[in-house]
Amino acid sequence: MIITITREFGSGGRTIAKKLAEKLGYAYYDYEIVQQIAQESGFAKEYIEENGEDASSTSTFGFIWNNYGYNLSDELYIAQRNVICELADKGNCVIVGRCSNYILEQADIDSFDVFIKADIEKRAENVADRVELKGDELIKFLQRRDHKRRVYYRFYTRRKWGDYHDYNMMLDSGMIGKDKCVDMIISAIGE
Repeated sequence: MIITITREFGSGGRTIAKKLAEKLGYAYYDYEIVQQIAQESGFAKEYIEENGEDASSTSTFGFIWNNYGYNLSDELYIAQRNVICELADKGNCVIVGRCSNYILEQADIDSFDVFIKADIEKRAENVADRVELKGDELIKFLQRRDHKRRVYYRFYTRRKWGDYHDYNMMLDSGMIGKDKCVDMIISAIGE
């Protein structure tokens, strides 16, 4: 069983994914994907972290073309795709973000795909202790982060990020809580 978790920034999706993996005894892949991409592709971890979910980069460096007709963003996506498929082939796991639901679908690998959302005020509350922004600045920060994810997802999948058609389950962590989200996913997969 492969479970993918796509999430709005600050919704607690990463926490939900980690708790889910722990409860099920599954492998958990998030930052581990970045490390493996760095090892296999030669990209610096910092570059991957900054650009791994961002197709809207205006960096000149990000759009230098190689001999195969790919730019660096495309090369990073291809490396990411290869790593995600390799990790899924290893067995039961929870994979966070990085178009993993789409990548696995295209590779004909079955997965249970979950989208975690929450209203923006709840998300702001969730990240307030990790970000040095307050009020409207914090709300704009969250909107920018989601916009980057939305653009990245659209660019590489030609689909709308967060569209219910692309997920088996959509949960509002702000409404039902992170622990209940974990329990509902476990119930839905029949574990």
